[in-house]
Amino acid sequence: MDRPLMLYGEPDAKIVLLEPADARDGFDMGEESSLIRSMTDVPFCHVVVTVTDWDRELSPWPAPPVFGKVPFGGEAKATMHRIEAEVLPQFRGRTLLLGGYSLAGLFALWAAYESDAFAGVAAVSPSVWYPDFYETYAPRKPNARHIYLSLGDREEKAKNRVMATVGDRIRLFSEALAAAGTDRILEWNPGNHFADPMRRTAKGFAWLLNRIKEEA
Repeated sequence: MDRPLMLYGEPDAKIVLLEPADARDGFDMGEESSLIRSMTDVPFCHVVVTVTDWDRELSPWPAPPVFGKVPFGGEAKATMHRIEAEVLPQFRGRTLLLGGYSLAGLFALWAAYESDAFAGVAAVSPSVWYPDFYETYAPRKPNARHIYLSLGDREEKAKNRVMATVGDRIRLFSEALAAAGTDRILEWNPGNHFADPMRRTAKGFAWLLNRIKEEA
């Protein structure tokens, strides 16, 4: 494939963590994998899927910008098709978990409904303020069995009025998932959207891994 994957953890592990990320994330994926390992004893292979244009490739449909001047491109379906065609065949027969932070967290939550490939998703500080996202998906039952949601306790205090809806939206999403019978959790972390994203993401993946272990 034209975008090489980055692999961490145990390459042959039965559980594979998929995480879309780009260079601007500022994540040290080796460090994040170490954090996950410190929170669970479940073996895993951590696969980073390269994204080159965050706002275009991970957004579910086109939308006007909520900050800056560049609109969202709405190419999540194309990104998922690429993952299904080029990435997932490499891990056939394994349990797949998808997770991400911010817009990648929204992509993971979107995939919980739009794909049946993932046993669980970790939507960490997801952009559930995204226009029409709650209205589109909250009434539906997701395909993923386990869903981890989290948010910083200061994120809903954002000055941007659209982004400030994130707190109400994620609470409503958690309630909708519970009503649908989905195994889910909503965790609150101290700080704003930019506080300790690697540890928050690691917590999400570790929760999923431990839930899968309990299922076995």
